[in-house]
Parts: sequence; C-alpha cells; structure tokens
Amino acid sequence: MIRTLLIILSLAAAGGGGYLAGTGKLPFDRALVTLWLPSEWSEAAEKSEGTGPIIYYRHPDGKPEYSGTARKTADGRAFTPVRESEDVSFADLGKAKEKAVTHVASADRKVLYYRNPMGLPDTSPTPKKDSMGMDYIAVFEGEADDSGTVKVSPGKLQRTGVRSVEATLAPIVRRLRLPGTVTLDERRVRMVAMRTDAFVETVADVTTGDRVREGEPLFQFFSKDIAAAAAELVTQQETSAKGGALKLRNFGLSDDVVEGIRRSRKVPDRLDFDAPVSGVVLERIAMPGMMAETGQTLFRIADTSRIWVVADVPESQLDAVADGAKAIVTVRSLPGRTFTGTVAVVYPEVRMETRTAKVRVELDNADGALLANMFADVAIEGGTAKPVITVPDTAVVDTGDRQVVFIDLGDGRFEPRNVKTGLRGEGRTEIMHGVKAGDRVVVAANFLLDAESNLTSALNAMTSDEAEP
Repeated sequence: MIRTLLIILSLAAAGGGGYLAGTGKLPFDRALVTLWLPSEWSEAAEKSEGTGPIIYYRHPDGKPEYSGTARKTADGRAFTPVRESEDVSFADLGKAKEKAVTHVASADRKVLYYRNPMGLPDTSPTPKKDSMGMDYIAVFEGEADDSGTVKVSPGKLQRTGVRSVEATLAPIVRRLRLPGTVTLDERRVRMVAMRTDAFVETVADVTTGDRVREGEPLFQFFSKDIAAAAAELVTQQETSAKGGALKLRNFGLSDDVVEGIRRSRKVPDRLDFDAPVSGVVLERIAMPGMMAETGQTLFRIADTSRIWVVADVPESQLDAVADGAKAIVTVRSLPGRTFTGTVAVVYPEVRMETRTAKVRVELDNADGALLANMFADVAIEGGTAKPVITVPDTAVVDTGDRQVVFIDLGDGRFEPRNVKTGLRGEGRTEIMHGVKAGDRVVVAANFLLDAESNLTSALNAMTSDEAEP
C-alpha cells in the first residue's frame, strides 16, 4: 500500500514539475529531480545552469512526449527546449558508484591482476578492456590461492547438475563373465595296458562312449610270463609263496586274483583284465586275437564324476581372479541349470595371440550331464575380501596419464585431487590414495569442473610479471 502511494505521488510530482517547468514558473532540473531522484543525483542536477546546446524538446505539460526538433502541441503551445546542462547525466554518478565499490573492495583485499572476462588465458596488471569493450575482471589476493580450487555459484550448480556423494568403506565385488570350455580332469583319465606281452583272447562288448564300472571285465588274455609266475606260486610251499605272488602283482594282477590262484592251486590258462575305474570309454584299441606288447594302450577310460571348465580371462582383468574364487557355470544345452565350483588354478601364461590367460574351474559332475568340449559361460566373483575406500565409477575423471576426483568442500567450492585407483566392480572404484572415507566426491558434471579447474590453474599460474601490459 505504501509502495503504491509513493509511486502515485512520484508520478504526480513528475507531472506537476513538468508543467511548471514548461510554463517557466519552476526550473525543470530543480523541481522534477528533487521530487523523485535520489539525493546524490538531485544534488548533481541542482548544479545545472541551463547552458549548452539544445538536446531535445519536451512536452510543456510534462507528459512523456519528446521531440528532437522544435514542435507544438495540438493546442498550439511550443515544446520546451532542454539544454545540455539541464539533462540529467547518469554516467558520472555510475562511475562514482563504481569507484566507491572498487575502493571498498580494494581496501579489504589487494588486486593481484585482471583476467580476461571471456575466460581467455590473458591477464593484465592494470585495469583494461578487451576488444569488445568489456572490462577485465579483478582477481583479488586470496582468490588465486589453491589455484586448483573451483568456485561455482549456487545457480550455476543447479543448471549444470553437479552432484556429490560420500566415499565409503566397502569391499569391491567384481563379477567377470567369461567364455569357457568343458574338459576332462586330467587326473581321472586312465590308460589300460599290459605290463608284459600277452595274447588278447576275447574283448567285452564295450565300445568308445560306453560307460563301464570299476571291476567290470574288459578283455581276457594269456601271458606265458604270468603263467610261469602262477606255476611258481602253486608249486612252492605256503611259506615261500611270496616270490610268485610278488611277480603276479608286478604284472598287474589284483590281490583278489592272486589269492584265488593260491587257494585253487591251479594255473589259469587265461585271465580277465578288469576296469581300473568307473567312467566313459574314450578309446578302444583291444581286438580279439591281437598280440599286446608290453606297455601298449588297449583302452582309455575317463572318470567324469568331477570335471573341469577352462575359461579365458583378458589380461587386463587378471587382477580380479584368484585361486578359490567362487564360479558359476552355465551351458547352453542345459537351460535353467547352473553348476557351482571354485577356481582351482590360474595358468601362469598369457597367450600372445589373444592376450588372455586360462583359469581352471573344478565342478562336480556326478550325473554326467557335463560332457567334454561343451561351450560354457563362466561367471567368476572376484574383488577384494576386505573393505576398501570406494567411490562411484563416475567420480573418477581419467585423463589418460592421471586420475582425478573432485572433492566437494561446500559453499560451491570444489578441489581436484589426483588419486590412485585399484579394482573396479559393480559400478564402484577402489581408491588406494588421495581420498578418505567420508569425503564428498562429485559424481555428476565433473568434466565441466575439470575444464574450469584447468582454466583457473592456467590463469593463476600467470603472475603479474608475466602478464601482458
């Protein structure tokens, strides 16, 4: 209400002053300016003596009508001329205020130099203007300290979307997804061979791919060396029977077979060769009537109750894989089934062709669902076992030769810090040096802060001696 009343009074005073000035009863520069301009501007106007050339013409009644040439109103009255000294000048008053503000600021802080208003790497030890007439911005003492610190106004923070979160202590969880292949456990593959020359009489009805059980007969054979050892065991007395029995065991006969010969006291004309393990027949070479030489492979059998999956790990991700890490395996031919195992070995070699290393995962395969040479998808859970200082991945600005995070100091101030990063996983990065738990780090718009920080550092690095005059 008061504000509205003041506006009405000001308009009335302005109109009345214009009318009086137009009729010559009251000088315009004293009546009008005294009513509505600030006191310091009124005092400047009071010094006017109405001298100088005519600047323009105004309506004799003070209406907001002006003319650059002499003219008359509709009722025949002439417009009132306004001379140069009668026109209120705001330039001198503005300069006076600017000088007063600069004087107050400089009284508190010392001006170090002036920087280009457009952000160009150009400074001056004295006030100057750029090519477009814009004044250089003063940089006061204290603003150049901690040159890397970036200061952003609250309004600019909202427009650029700068956001920060706290660095926390947490373990890094990193899940690698790798291609793999199902392979046989090398320790569970058995070669069936004779330890002496023998004739193969008959072969069991088993072929490649068939499953056999431990103790199941594979073939029958005759060996003169085994027959001689059996005869020695039969003819010798009970107390001296160890010589023939030991020879039979050395030829590969089991204790049950040796004991059977001892009890029957008969030399067998042919013997059965039993399967040493339960598994899958990988290869059958034995044929009826063949002569098997010493050491010749007759069968190859694999125990598939436990199996391997060998996966390829890129060289850059080897740091996330360790012995004993949990692994989850899936195969495309068995949708919906997962197999859980552990990393048994990280092979100590990186292949030149692919820049990958192999890791071996051991799995239980009691039902034989996993077959050799199947393609598999392997997910290995790696990372750190103990909590470490972590920040979101977006907080780290990687320039190639260094990694930087911006610390939120509050009040629109941000400090860039060089950091040393460690493992990455699940959207978080381990910080090994440069940040402590609880520090607030910028996770959004930090690339804008990085550009501003580089500009500020470049400007502050130029001292007044190095600046262009």
